[in-house]
Amino acid sequence: MNITLRNAVKTDIPDILSLIKELALYERAPLEVTITAQDLEQDGFGENPIFYAIMADADGAVAGMAFYYFSYSTWKGKCMYLEDIIVKEHLRGNNIGTILFEKMIEIAQQNKVKRFHWQVLDWNEPAINFYKKYDAVLDNTWVNGKLTHEQLQKM
Repeated sequence: MNITLRNAVKTDIPDILSLIKELALYERAPLEVTITAQDLEQDGFGENPIFYAIMADADGAVAGMAFYYFSYSTWKGKCMYLEDIIVKEHLRGNNIGTILFEKMIEIAQQNKVKRFHWQVLDWNEPAINFYKKYDAVLDNTWVNGKLTHEQLQKM
């Protein structure tokens, strides 16, 4: 299998959305995906993109992606957040996730970020074990907080 990486382009939006939905199904939350192709186009492919994606192609067809953005820490400075690595289920086990993650490390190094971070669900043992291979610090001391769109609209 020939794996190649490339920056996502606007014509990848249907594949990006499909991968997002596949991940949501795996994470047992398929009804939580509310993002649209229009949202992705506006937020990632306009003049000032707020996210980026690296596409992994296997023998010329989309096999997966890494979805990331830059953030800023008051304590550290410029950071990079890996929102998701997604590999199509039938292609898992072919090192595509490894290739994508190592590309993310390379991008973090090139951008001289002070921290490269992500989240992993506590029940996702395959992902946890994957990150442990890189000696990643998996910190369970922070509690995630959020307000949903609906909550924000009510305030």
